[in-house]
Amino acid sequence: MLNQIDLSRVDLNLLVLFEAVLQEGHVGRAAQRMNLTPSAVSHGLGRLRHLLNDPLFLRTPKGVVPTERASELAAPIAEVLARVRSVVASAEPFDPSTSTRRFTIGAPDGVSAVLLPALLPRLQSAAPGVALSVRQLLPAAGETLPGPAWRPAYEQLESRVLDIAVVPTPDVPARFHRRFLYEEDFVVALRSGHPQARHLSLERYCALQHLMVSNTGDPHGFVDTVLAEHGRTRRAALTVPNFAFALMLVADTDYACMLPRRFARLHAQRHDVLLLEPPVPFSSFRMHLVVPEAAMRDEGLAWLVGMLEAADYAPGKTRSSPGNAAGRKARTTRTPPSG
Repeated sequence: MLNQIDLSRVDLNLLVLFEAVLQEGHVGRAAQRMNLTPSAVSHGLGRLRHLLNDPLFLRTPKGVVPTERASELAAPIAEVLARVRSVVASAEPFDPSTSTRRFTIGAPDGVSAVLLPALLPRLQSAAPGVALSVRQLLPAAGETLPGPAWRPAYEQLESRVLDIAVVPTPDVPARFHRRFLYEEDFVVALRSGHPQARHLSLERYCALQHLMVSNTGDPHGFVDTVLAEHGRTRRAALTVPNFAFALMLVADTDYACMLPRRFARLHAQRHDVLLLEPPVPFSSFRMHLVVPEAAMRDEGLAWLVGMLEAADYAPGKTRSSPGNAAGRKARTTRTPPSG
């Protein structure tokens, strides 16, 4: 966004001014918000226009509207300001009851959908001013080993794009602080009233039309590897990129989908979806919170790590269909699972 020469003469307040004008859509209201005069805001916009080589905001009868370039810059500038505010806030004594810090957590979608219901009530009670941003983490394409697969998450932690990452592996570089959160396994999701819900044998399971969660659209996953060990195959009739979308589709179709148990138990009931024990044992995996060791000196971040460790992620009980052995011990795999 800005080259090194520009950075030597940038006034950070110009970015704050940009944010205020963008959000208010009016120079006068932005001036009131920043305790400045309208002429001071206009002067600052002039400097910013020269710096970024764009008009940025165009006048209308009701205020101002951003140019295409300003709209493109909105997210990068917001991220820069969020990181600066976080750095400044981390240098001050942290009081969760009064803090207005924003923390960024990265996790796969099926994991964040488990973390947030457990974490948010605790935050609202202990730290009502603290804000969260959640980013979806995806494994690196083509990687099957856990270390390389989640390397993008470690890079985002070190660049401070993320404050905390949650990944399905204990194989974390030594320079990171790691804490176990919970163990996850899988259940089969079918719509309520599905004709196969009463007795889901291995043969009937394989004969179903399968909905698979795959970030890349690859119709082969860990389930197929396990089925192959039993001399069986299945047909992935549809792939979708996340578990939340998969759950909604299961509710309205005859597709079967393998979902993480805790995620499914939290969200299946509202979609009227049944959760059944798999006909054979499938993989389990352990979720770990990851933070750079150096970052743990930040009182606020250490506090949030403690909140996540103390949260209750209990999934409850899974409904079993007749003929399925509930509570089978699941095998453990080192590879990040997809459905």
